[in-house]
Amino acid sequence: MIYDISQEAFSCHVFPGDPPPQRERLQSIAGGDSCNLTALSMCAHNGTHVDAPYHFLEDGRTIDQMGLVPFVGACYVAQHTGDVTARDAAAMLEKARAAGAGERLLIGGRAAVTEDAARVFADGKVLLIGNESQTVGPEDAPMAVHLILLGAGVVLLEGIVLTDVPEGAYHLSAAPLCLGGSDGAPCRAYLETREGGRR
Repeated sequence: MIYDISQEAFSCHVFPGDPPPQRERLQSIAGGDSCNLTALSMCAHNGTHVDAPYHFLEDGRTIDQMGLVPFVGACYVAQHTGDVTARDAAAMLEKARAAGAGERLLIGGRAAVTEDAARVFADGKVLLIGNESQTVGPEDAPMAVHLILLGAGVVLLEGIVLTDVPEGAYHLSAAPLCLGGSDGAPCRAYLETREGGRR
């Protein structure tokens, strides 16, 4: 089974202060043109997107320098409400590792990763942390959590949709657009159940 965990771009949630995606119809078959043609403008962090280390670190890697390994492979979905504490983070990692999916963790629900939890994930050599909010840490103060995770080389997959996804192990595909020199990029993220449907 495949779960689409991406937001639709033009109706997506936008981090406060970021410009929302815009589209312009350049050509229209209904208007007599030979094809329909759309131009778009958007922030690299609109909707379902990835943060590269360069987002908060001047000497951090940009999206095109990340490669695809962090974004594709076994992952674990954990559901949580409220702040993710260090104890919560350790429990999530334990479940993920037991399921053979400890390198990528997606957190569903209205959850915010705390600094203590971020250190647990960073020390645990996680490649990717994903969440449903437009920022992985507290919305009113996201910088510290980003610095901990991105500073440890953990990439962030933000703005995913896990409402209908049960907890368990999956195969993740969340490759970002290859935007040279960019601090982030939108992506079409999806999950596949593993081994004929067994999570």
